[in-house]
Formats: sequence, structure tokens, C-alpha cells
Amino acid sequence: MTFIGRTKEQEKLLAQLSSPIQNAALLYGRRRVGKSELILHTMRQASGIRSIYYECRQTTAENNTRNLSEVIAEAFDMPPLAFSDIEAALRFVFDRATGEKIVLAIDEYPYLRDVVKGMDSILQVLLDEYRDRSHLSLILCGSYVEVMKSLLERDNPLYGRIDLKINLQPMDYYESAQFYPERSCEDKVRLFSVFGGIPYYNRLIDKNASVRENLIHLILEPDARLEDEVPSYLLSEISKIGNAHEIFSALADGHARYRDILSQSHVSSGATLVNVLNRLIGMQLVQRRSPINDPNNKKRTSYVICDGLSKFYYRYVFRYLSQRSVLDPEVYYDRYVNDDFETQFVPRAFEEVCRQYLVRQNRMGNSEPPFDLIGTYSYDDPVTRTNGEFDVVTKDPLGYSFYEAKFRTTPITQRMIEDEIEQVQRTGLTCHRYGFFSRSGFEAQADERTALIGLEELYR
Repeated sequence: MTFIGRTKEQEKLLAQLSSPIQNAALLYGRRRVGKSELILHTMRQASGIRSIYYECRQTTAENNTRNLSEVIAEAFDMPPLAFSDIEAALRFVFDRATGEKIVLAIDEYPYLRDVVKGMDSILQVLLDEYRDRSHLSLILCGSYVEVMKSLLERDNPLYGRIDLKINLQPMDYYESAQFYPERSCEDKVRLFSVFGGIPYYNRLIDKNASVRENLIHLILEPDARLEDEVPSYLLSEISKIGNAHEIFSALADGHARYRDILSQSHVSSGATLVNVLNRLIGMQLVQRRSPINDPNNKKRTSYVICDGLSKFYYRYVFRYLSQRSVLDPEVYYDRYVNDDFETQFVPRAFEEVCRQYLVRQNRMGNSEPPFDLIGTYSYDDPVTRTNGEFDVVTKDPLGYSFYEAKFRTTPITQRMIEDEIEQVQRTGLTCHRYGFFSRSGFEAQADERTALIGLEELYR
């Protein structure tokens, strides 16, 4: 299986594993983002180094000790080992690392932490004791983001002992497209809108099937591979907190402001809503966005689902569970998904693709001048006495740049560009650059302050 992307993360982790001195790394990120595969791939790259990979079980300390003992024995080509506890097993590895370079990766570390009392302290003692004589590279990995982040806090025994921290994020639209390079640019946007930058989902895509067929086969038909992915993830992560489904439904329907989410989700109190939103943000499923021109205005803060599969599930599956149970999957798709998917869901995702394109170009040094901020811009229109926000605006030393993304079947015309610029100027937003992204090209000409960016340009 070809490993795709993660070049910078590989370089950082490989440098850590190749170092002759003892070190510890913390790798965390949401479920399915590719943490384990990154570790295993990097271990394979570190040729000539003895590597031990152990995935913790959601079971007892005794069971984990027994399983880890088997993994250690296999790594050293030894007969079965029987350690009394986790600390004894780990001490054996630390001790062996005084004579050779060893990599020890403990995946799903929070499971072990839950069943072994003082697990963080055990590691702290071993790291301190062997600091000057061990050649061990320790990797702690986990999907419970809040738990993993807590290992870095000042009151945690491991504070100050982590040499490398990687918060693994979903791939951007460009890296994700490497999973389906043969697709048209339009279909790349469609696939990214649902499966995002999650390697596990993208590897399931059938290259010989259409986008429609993939969505039906992977999500909508009975017993589909990803049918229970979203609800099981939520239930396992926040099983003790109610209202998550209602809040997700409100967000999926486009309700982004706090007061609208509270009203639409029928949550009992503001405190409950804040609690659930914070948990979903911690799980990296929801983002909190503030306008770049008014970042401290809580009334204009918005919340959006940043995971495409979750948004798709709550927009098209959760709300129509009864209909889905009695309809043929293809009829269901045509009746409840197709039109809205093409006219609402994918165009909104296209805006995110365009944001990521701008960030990618900025980091590559292709923006002149480079911008410092990107986000929404909140405005008040004195003529119509309305307020709203522009979705993609950047700020650089020269001022603001405005961008409009159109995933429509007809080209953007000169008149449309002029009308858009006039609307922007009417709100009082002064820009030194106006950019337009178009799925279907342009019937217009760029000038010194207008950039026209076709869909193909995003994937070059």
C-alpha cells in the first residue's frame, strides 16, 4: 500500500527516531487521521533500528501487560516473557536500549492510562532514570485529543519530557486528491467535500465507480462500510453528554451562530450548548470562527462542522432515517441527496478548498505580499440595513483582499465580477485585490487588482 503525503511529519519523526540520544514524542489527532500508519511507515523508513509497536487494548492492566510482553519477546526474538506488570515490561525495554538504539511506540496510550494507576508517573520515572544512558525513542500516540494534550500541561508528570509534539491534522484538499488522481477536478472537489483529508476514508473510494456510486456504496446502502462511522465515533467520545446529535443536526443545516444553534437544537441551556460545542471542537470535528475584522465580537462568532463525513451524515442520513429504511438506496440518493448535494453541499465545501489553496500558496511564497490572516469578514450594509459576512477574506500589510468562490455550471461574467465588487465596496470594505474562483471558467478579463482562478489551477 502506497503511503501518501505527510512529508513534513515524516521528516520530523524520522529525525527523532534516528537520534542516538533518548527522546520522547507525542503524536495525537482525531480518529482515522492516519496516526498509526504514519508511525509504522516512519519505523519502516528507520532501517537498521529495532522497533517495537504496541497498540493498547481497552481492557485490563493484566491483559495489556501480557500482550505487551508478547510483542517485546517477538521484537527481540526471545522465548515468551512474563513480566509482573507494565512497569517491569517497560523497564526491560529501557534497559535494553542502553546497549542499542530502540524505538518503542505505544499507540492508543489513553487506554493504558485508564487502567494502570499512575501510568504517566511510571513513564516519567523511567525517562528520568535512563536519560543519560538510554538510546530509546519513545512515541506516545492517541486519538483522545484532550487526554493527549493534558500530558503537556505543567501539573502532569511528563511535563518537560516530551521532545516532539505532532498534532496530526486532516490532509488538505491537494494532498487528499492524491488518493484519486485520475478523477476530474470537479469530482475531486465532490469527494473532498465528503471524505475530507482523512486517509482511512479516502482509501475506501472505488476508483472505478462514480462519486454517486461511492456515496451510495460507502454511506447510504444498508450495512455500508461507513454507515455507523459518525454515530459510533460520537457515542464513544462523548457518550456521557446528551444533545450532540441535535447540535450536529443544527450545524449541518447551516445554523452557525450561537443563538441559532441554541434555538434549532432545542438544547436545555446555554451552558450545556457551550459544553458540547467545546467538546466537539476538542475532537476536531467543529471549528469556532471569528471574523478577522472583529475577532472579539462573540455575537458574530460562528461554528461550523469541519468534518465532511459528519456533515454529510447529519444533513442527508440522520434527518431521513425513516425514509432511508424503506427506499432503495439509489432512489433515496436521487430524492434526498442529489440536488442539495450539488447546489448547496459541494459549493460550500468549494469555499474551503479555495481557502486551503490560498493558504498553500501563501506558505509556498507565492502570495505577494504574504497575508497574515484569512477568514470571514463581518459587515453592515447601510443601504439595505442588513448585516452579514464575506466568507473568504485575507489581510496583508497592504490591506484586505476579497475572494469569491463559485461552483456553478456557467462561467463567471464581467458583469458578475463588477456587481460583486460593487457590493463589497458598498459595505465599506476597501480591498486592494479581488479574487474569483470558478468551476466553469470566465467570460471576463483579469486586471491589476482582479485575479481569476480556474478550477484546474487549484490542482496543478
